[in-house]
Amino acid sequence: MTTDLSAPPTRGSTTTAGRGNSPRPPFGVSVVSILAVLIALFSLVPLGYVVYMTAATGWDTAVELIFRPRVGELLLNTVLLTLVTVPLCLILGVGGAWLVERTGLRGHRIWAVLLAAPLAIPAFVNSYAWVSAVPSLEGLSSGVLIATLSYFPLVYIPAAATLSRLDPAIEQSAAALGLGAWRVFFRVVLPQLRIAMTGGALLVGLHLLAEYGAFAMIRFDTFTTAIMVQFQSTFNGTAGNMLASVLVFFCLIMLVLEARGRGSARYARIGSGAQARAIRLPLHAYQVPAQLSLAALTALAVGLPLVLVLRWTLAGGPAVWVADEFIPALLQTLGYGLAGALVTTVVAFPMAYLAVRHPSWFSKSLELSNYVTSSLPGIVVGLAFVTVSIRLVPGVYQTAGVLVAAYVLLFLPRALVNLRAGLAQAPKELDEAAQSLGKPPLLSFIRVTLRLTAPAAAGGAALVFLAIANELTATLLLSPNGTRTLATEFWSKSSEIDYSGAAPYALLMILLSAPMTYLLFQQSKKVAGQ
Repeated sequence: MTTDLSAPPTRGSTTTAGRGNSPRPPFGVSVVSILAVLIALFSLVPLGYVVYMTAATGWDTAVELIFRPRVGELLLNTVLLTLVTVPLCLILGVGGAWLVERTGLRGHRIWAVLLAAPLAIPAFVNSYAWVSAVPSLEGLSSGVLIATLSYFPLVYIPAAATLSRLDPAIEQSAAALGLGAWRVFFRVVLPQLRIAMTGGALLVGLHLLAEYGAFAMIRFDTFTTAIMVQFQSTFNGTAGNMLASVLVFFCLIMLVLEARGRGSARYARIGSGAQARAIRLPLHAYQVPAQLSLAALTALAVGLPLVLVLRWTLAGGPAVWVADEFIPALLQTLGYGLAGALVTTVVAFPMAYLAVRHPSWFSKSLELSNYVTSSLPGIVVGLAFVTVSIRLVPGVYQTAGVLVAAYVLLFLPRALVNLRAGLAQAPKELDEAAQSLGKPPLLSFIRVTLRLTAPAAAGGAALVFLAIANELTATLLLSPNGTRTLATEFWSKSSEIDYSGAAPYALLMILLSAPMTYLLFQQSKKVAGQ
């Protein structure tokens, strides 16, 4: 039975977990805490750069640059974009997950894959496809359309995984007490999706704050596009940093809302016997509308971009397939993606462990530092690393190590959210039992906790790989001379309105991301025990 373990236990309940003593971590709490603190301090480098530049600007200049009509316009655009897109992603993500996992939807295994497929298409490729089809697209409504179609799988995947693992005993009890299907969903199922929904909503919100290419193509101004324009046009860091400081404040509000929504409840099942399989709700007359709705959604999110990318690829003919250009770009994208995903997942583990097994204001503060940094646009993180490396460690400037370090800071929350969810569903009582049977903390950690969280870690690594394969601005600033990734080559071609020349790189990014998306989907099913 999966339930809120913060609630008092009831007689006969199969849930026995509570707030017992935490298991000893493999290297001791102090060592894990020190590692987490060092990671948090390192993650604050870009934020420290913004604060330093803001302080160096002076109060009067800062007030003049922040409190002006242009900032108000950008704030309104960003707030409206977030307020409309995040709820839409929640509705589509949770609704799709419920149809696939808990109803008698025909072909639900195929729909389960198709609803995760939009993650394989970068948001700026999606925007490129829509703009090439409808050149008049621009403004808030177009931004909401493209962002929703690109990011709703960030809610769908964790919601589907959680729904698959929910013990149906509570729902059956509620139904036996006379609650209808909808009341069972809203009063029993939805509250148990709280961690998946808040985590997914936070990821969507952070993407909206950091996205540049997708909104630049449709001429929709946000803080990120305005910061890019400032740095590209004048290299005047002062105005850009003032905009970044407002963006950081906006991110803090989002993080506080996510933390309050997540709460401190634990969700894990422990007890004798196997978990019963959920009974799928028959759709009857709703079968056809459900099939049509999912078909329309996947056609817009996956079908249209794929068709237009293939159309432009065919229009370019063999002339656009220059092996000397796309093979190095493909290999370098693979190399940076795999290295960045591995390092990011390892770095995220100490912080996720503290957040789940030793929750406190201290662990929340450490976690918060990473979310703040990841919310900064790639160009701000890139400029911070450029400045710090040139002034303090000139030898590492424009090396692969600095670029991977920037990837880690930018995409750490993707691994952190997945690891946190995996650890939350790995009962600490099993670790305690292993240690009480004489197993050393390190061995019990490897054989119990690490094994149970491995699928979630793989899912997080896949998400990080996808993000690195599609990252643009930090790569342009920090990559060693001669580095060419698929994203940078695509952006170079599409900026010149060379849609045919950009199409092969878009196609390769989709083909490269598709297996990772499928792996992510499979790992989410393993987390659910399927």
